[in-house]
Amino acid sequence: MKICIVSDSHDRAAPLSAAIAAAKSEGAEAVIHCGDLIGANTLRASIPHGLPMHAVHGNNLGDPMALHAMMKKSGGLFTYHGADAILELCGKRIFATHYPHYGRALACTGDYDLVCCGHSHHAEIIEQPNILGGKTLLVNPGSVAGIDAPGVKSRMTWIMGDLERMIFEIRALELS
Repeated sequence: MKICIVSDSHDRAAPLSAAIAAAKSEGAEAVIHCGDLIGANTLRASIPHGLPMHAVHGNNLGDPMALHAMMKKSGGLFTYHGADAILELCGKRIFATHYPHYGRALACTGDYDLVCCGHSHHAEIIEQPNILGGKTLLVNPGSVAGIDAPGVKSRMTWIMGDLERMIFEIRALELS
């Protein structure tokens, strides 16, 4: 199963929708949004792609009541989990949060196959050693809106992931 991992869309619907469309064209079957979605209207262009989307909030919460209303209107395609989410997709245990320090801590437990986070606007994929003697993948898709991380040229980034093979790749989005 392939998934699209995005974060920090900050009310920018066009790049979020474009990343989801690109992922869907490559076979993605679900989307994880790691927070700072902000407004429910940001999802209007993304929901018609037909991929189930799981989202957590971040430090720019926006209107949680509107997100819950959008969830009800989505016909099951959008799930707003609140502060964090525990998911099982393709037999893999996944934890999603907004904050990288929280994500790293949960990756260290070894309880999850994949931990997804955002907030820093810096895309990275880390094999985090865990207390069970193995490694947990910790992924941060950066900002799909292209909002800069300190010292980084503005890029709209997201992650394409293959849960069966546990292979993840940072993608740059180019909008005309």
